[in-house]
Amino acid sequence: MSFILNKIFLLGEVSVGQHLYWTFGEYQVHAQVLITSWVVLSILILLSLSANQNLSLEPRGLQNFTEYITEFIQDLAQTQIGEAEGASWVPFLGTIFLFIFVSNWSGALFPWKILELPNGELAAPTNDINTTVALALLTSFAYFFAGFKKRGFNYFKRYISPVAFLLPINVLEDLTKPLSLSFRLFGNILADELVVGVLITLVPLIVPIPLMLLGLFTSAIQALVFSTLAGAYIGESLEEHH
Repeated sequence: MSFILNKIFLLGEVSVGQHLYWTFGEYQVHAQVLITSWVVLSILILLSLSANQNLSLEPRGLQNFTEYITEFIQDLAQTQIGEAEGASWVPFLGTIFLFIFVSNWSGALFPWKILELPNGELAAPTNDINTTVALALLTSFAYFFAGFKKRGFNYFKRYISPVAFLLPINVLEDLTKPLSLSFRLFGNILADELVVGVLITLVPLIVPIPLMLLGLFTSAIQALVFSTLAGAYIGESLEEHH
């Protein structure tokens, strides 16, 4: 058992490319991911504070924009989870959607590579597998928590529903959900940035612009897909299984 655990820890230390590391005690973290994530969070915080500083009954400007985003997330939650319980999950789905959306667009709009680091380079937070895996694991925890909170230990009956021999398949399905969420988001963002980067190097003018606009569109779609699937998984865990 200890041999297997040691192999798992060694696998977790495998690193692709160069990275800027910060050391906290015995642990090292990818500094460039934290830096870009803090930039994204700062944008979201400043936007929310600016939009909600002087609220009025007739919204305009940033207030109108943030209210539109809130209504959009509310509709998404009610559609995927249900009108009765969807409202309580609006903050979670809204946070997931906005963080991924701004992260994806930051990779397409911000000239991260202009800022030089001792090792590695800056990129969108969702361009790093650690970020997408963390978001996927948060989603997994959310739908497990939702189901367990509603039905207690009866929630686990879903794994033997409708028949007991489906237990391995149902368990495998829950294990593959975070894998598909994380690698879908990571793969799409990484591929988009690589294609645009190569084209800008080969053909610096005109040609990459349509692809950059397409990248903005697909980045928004990826944020919507991730948050929609998160809502669908939570809604599924809240359903009654007979």
